[in-house]
Amino acid sequence: MFWIDNAWLIPIFPAIAFVLIIFVTKKVKMLSALTALAAMATSMMFSIGILFTILGSHGEINMNAPIEYSVPWLTIPGVHITAGVLIDPLTAVMLCVVTIVAFLVQLYSVGYMADDPGFSRFFAYLSLFTFSMLGLVVANNYFQMFFFWELVGLCSYLLIGFYFYKNSAADANKKAFVTNRVADFGFMIGIFFLWLVFGTFNFQELAHAIEGYGNVGFLTLVAVLVFIGPVGKSAQFPLHVWLPDAMEGPTPVSALIHAATMVAAGVYLLARGFVLFNAAPSALLLIAYIGGFTSIFAASIAIVQDDIKRILAFSTLSQLGYMVMAMGVGSITAGMFHLTTHAFFKALLFLGAGSAIHAVHSNSIFDMGGLYKNMKTTTWTFVIGSLALAGIFPLAGFWSKDEILLVTKEGGFTGLYIIGTIVAFLTAFYMFRLIFTAFFGEKRSDHHAHESPWTMTVPLMVLAVFAIFIGFVGAPFVEHGFASLIYFGEPHHATPDYFLMISSTLIALAGIVLAWYMYGKKAVDTEALKQRFLPIWTLLYNKYYIDEVYQWFFDKIVLNIGNAFNWTDRKVVDGIADGFSDLIRATGARLRFVQTGSMQTYALVLFAAVVLIVLWMAVPVLGGM
Repeated sequence: MFWIDNAWLIPIFPAIAFVLIIFVTKKVKMLSALTALAAMATSMMFSIGILFTILGSHGEINMNAPIEYSVPWLTIPGVHITAGVLIDPLTAVMLCVVTIVAFLVQLYSVGYMADDPGFSRFFAYLSLFTFSMLGLVVANNYFQMFFFWELVGLCSYLLIGFYFYKNSAADANKKAFVTNRVADFGFMIGIFFLWLVFGTFNFQELAHAIEGYGNVGFLTLVAVLVFIGPVGKSAQFPLHVWLPDAMEGPTPVSALIHAATMVAAGVYLLARGFVLFNAAPSALLLIAYIGGFTSIFAASIAIVQDDIKRILAFSTLSQLGYMVMAMGVGSITAGMFHLTTHAFFKALLFLGAGSAIHAVHSNSIFDMGGLYKNMKTTTWTFVIGSLALAGIFPLAGFWSKDEILLVTKEGGFTGLYIIGTIVAFLTAFYMFRLIFTAFFGEKRSDHHAHESPWTMTVPLMVLAVFAIFIGFVGAPFVEHGFASLIYFGEPHHATPDYFLMISSTLIALAGIVLAWYMYGKKAVDTEALKQRFLPIWTLLYNKYYIDEVYQWFFDKIVLNIGNAFNWTDRKVVDGIADGFSDLIRATGARLRFVQTGSMQTYALVLFAAVVLIVLWMAVPVLGGM
């Protein structure tokens, strides 16, 4: 139990690294990197230790019997909030995902950021982010989670705007910050409602209280409010707009924060607080359909993009929609399983894209071409990641994607099952459109591509191994697999559906074949096809003009409302205050003439006042005579 008893140290190690880098090692680049890597390696060791402790407990530590430690944090009359850690299989899996991916991304960053003048600052920000994310994962109550939730948002703001001197980066981090503040306001109101009714933020206490609570309408309202937080953090429609622009940050940031960890925090929150959502069936239905719509909405946009990181960004949106959809149909097992596998192969894809960008100095896939000749490690690891994402047997994405399709089908959500199947086809198509365009074929620009240094290729190879094998932990023939670890209620072991397995694989292969036919073999004039369907292509390329609609709403509605309040503040509120001050000033200006400084005048006034007082007192006496 050593690892579990000391689980609170897991977020502390990267926090110490952040402080050391900022105040001690900032001027020594490699020492900063080693400090961050050492801290992350230690947190990873503790996380793996916790997972193996749980696996070795023979089911004694499970989703229904977690281990919790807490200490008083905030105590005032009527409010008692604790800070602590909650350890169960869900926590253990998420800790391993975050720490392993973070360690590999930091190792990769040593090579990728080698010539960047902000090298130490970058590792400081990464350490602060991992502290925030790990603190969120181990939190035992909503209040503590919200604290780290906001700190994660701050780190995202810093990392997206890492190149702060670029207007595009500055605009992107502001967009991410504002969008998430809208979402987080709903999340905050939701958890305050929980506290007002149940008097606690603690997950375990709330779980017991909600089970016996009969006001479904109230629980539905709270569930929807809390879900608004994941809608922002996990970039679900309609608050998805910040994620594609977040690609302005360095590519390792995209791999760590915007593919594997931060955006997955929303899905993790749905799993952690699933007792609330399960008690509100209408909210679950809303969650399922928002996830399903987001998955096909984002996938349709990805098929026409030419920026390699934006293609992966919209792919991330689509896969997050898959996860949210799984949660909505009632399976935290399927949702968290896909989160786990996706973290590894999507981090691999982003890092592979970074390796290509590092060699070509361009994000456009149409400026690349022929990279395979000089970048074989990057190419083949990228292909492995793409096959995993497309859901090709037996790679990781095959097992997790098919489990989502299975639970959707078994739950009777036929429409969502069809959407999920279409998304599988589109995913395979746009990923291999990217591969055949960027990595194979002829060279398209005057680039001198070369393989990246070992600090970048080793993480790619390690992640490729995970992309191949990590899915087997949730394969239906594994007796004590993923479903025995993470579940709601009791474990549910899916029965293999061979028709679904074969059909989904054939559909994904059809997407790959179509991409090869159009972009590999070039049997289709894609430019002519584009011109033929130009209105549709333009609509998809411009992301359905959602950003433009928001910009119009902000410029025409929000700013005008703000200007109206500004006018009211200046003319009405300030006018009243200024009117009083002007009256007092005018009165004072006239009264000052009373003060002449002449003793004779003061004596005359005093004598006149005495006379008047005497006369006033004498009038009643004279009247009585």
